[in-house]
Amino acid sequence: MGHLIVVGAGAAGMMAAGAALERGHTVTLLEHEEKPGKKILVTGKGRCNVTNDCTQEEFLSNVRTNPRFLYSAFSAFDTRAAMELFERLGVPLKVERGRRVFPVSDKAEDIRRALARYAKEADLRTEEVDRLLIEDGCCVGVGCASGRTYRGDWVLVATGGVSYPGTGSRGAGYALAKQAGHTVREPVPSLVSLVENGRDCKRMMGLALKNVGLTLYQDKKAVFKEQGEALFTHFGLSGPLVLSASAHIKDLQKYKYTVSFDLKPALAPEQLYARITRDFTELANKDAANCLVKLLPASMQPVMLERWGVPADTKVNQITREQKQKLVELIKDFRVPIRDRGDLEHAVITSGGVTVREIDPKTMQSKLCPGLFFAGEVLDVDAYTGGYNLQIAWCTAQAAARAL
Repeated sequence: MGHLIVVGAGAAGMMAAGAALERGHTVTLLEHEEKPGKKILVTGKGRCNVTNDCTQEEFLSNVRTNPRFLYSAFSAFDTRAAMELFERLGVPLKVERGRRVFPVSDKAEDIRRALARYAKEADLRTEEVDRLLIEDGCCVGVGCASGRTYRGDWVLVATGGVSYPGTGSRGAGYALAKQAGHTVREPVPSLVSLVENGRDCKRMMGLALKNVGLTLYQDKKAVFKEQGEALFTHFGLSGPLVLSASAHIKDLQKYKYTVSFDLKPALAPEQLYARITRDFTELANKDAANCLVKLLPASMQPVMLERWGVPADTKVNQITREQKQKLVELIKDFRVPIRDRGDLEHAVITSGGVTVREIDPKTMQSKLCPGLFFAGEVLDVDAYTGGYNLQIAWCTAQAAARAL
């Protein structure tokens, strides 16, 4: 048995500490924040989307950066293993739409506490690690800003990325990796809200769309298509669909990006036309300003009316077939031009990190510096929203603990 030093008491760090303790090792857990696991509390809008109850193939298809690197780690600790562990730690779980897994309580704090219990035998210290101790090419410990040093048989860096810096994610692990000779791909925000080029979203601020289709266009090419939920905000768009779409935006200087919503994905165009015709028959003597009440939410109606171009005082019984057809097209293809992505401060995760070709995928150990391991978001792996990113933290942490 040996002694493991874990740098970072977040999702991956506490998971690795607990798994190492289960295997009989001793653990020192170093965290610069006073309360471990702060970022867990903001995941899943405070509910914590623990994992996704999916197959290996589905999981890897939802990992957008370096999915093959995770094949071994996920095979050894899949979503079912993660669910069984948290239920063993006293957190009943439930599976929701899209197979997203949440605690029954809908409280992220329950997941944070479960991880704290899992790692309770670790020696938890409030320290800011600023360097690795490397002797004869091997990592033998860490040095801290306080002047103290901690030595052990292995060091695991699980410091996260740089998203949500208010929770303590400052990218410290990248500097440690570079000290050991690792290449770090520059971190950029991923799974972010999108800033509109215009003011229509601001007019609909707070409107949540459910069961809509979203297509992201790069110039005229569709690069993402999915169905789910979205939200209009004071600056543009947010919500699960938008976060996933944002991962496909590469270069806003080079390409023009547009989000298109299908507001009625369950209806084919001809079915929607028939539905509009029925509605308009019932509202025949109303003005066009009031003819969308059965079709669209209140805050969207003025925006749609402007795009439609039919004068507000036009009687519904005077609306032509061509005008109804145009309305069908607008509802099936409601476009929002995108000016920018949200910043790192509000990104759900970071894309980028320690280059995985320099890491053993079975053990998470550095190929450059024996005794040094990495787990979680500090690695250059990231996935779409839906519980996949926390599953990356769980399985890479478990892989490192198994390899000690």
